[in-house]
Amino acid sequence: MARKKEYKEEEVIEKAMRLFWRNGYESTSMQMLEKEMGINKFSIYSSFGSKHGVFIESLKCYKEKVSDMFEKFKASQNGVEDIKQFFYDSVAVGYQPDNVKGCLLTNTYNEFSESEDPLIKSQVDLFMDNLKELFIEKLRMDPSKDEETVLKQANFLVVAKHGLAAATRVNSEKEIEDYIEMTFSNI
Repeated sequence: MARKKEYKEEEVIEKAMRLFWRNGYESTSMQMLEKEMGINKFSIYSSFGSKHGVFIESLKCYKEKVSDMFEKFKASQNGVEDIKQFFYDSVAVGYQPDNVKGCLLTNTYNEFSESEDPLIKSQVDLFMDNLKELFIEKLRMDPSKDEETVLKQANFLVVAKHGLAAATRVNSEKEIEDYIEMTFSNI
């Protein structure tokens, strides 16, 4: 007879997600996962297959965690002001209890930029492509912007969002606010 799991997968994945969010994939060991998740290696392998499997589930968990913020952004109708608010909202995620500053997907994007891992690459590329499309959609709400300007500004905003995610890990709230305000002073 199979043993009954004494843990909830959603709960242990959330713990793993926070660990990967803090340390990145490469710096997170199986021993660290065991300790953080509160389960042994056998249970990790049984439920998730590998460290890689835990990481993929952690990325999905993170996307779910920030889905409300993205839904709010998608539904908004105020163009550039909505993008600016999205920047502020994304910073606020890191200030919530138990969360880590920065963005797990941006961290993963940076860590795996040279990787050939198709599963992680597809997860991150899909997220970044969707983000850029949302920026384009919001920028197009300004009829004074031609298509070339919209595309250039969308590229700029994707890079600025990466910079913001990195900066939130080390810079003060005032510096972050100044960064966001300066980013949008010319958009």
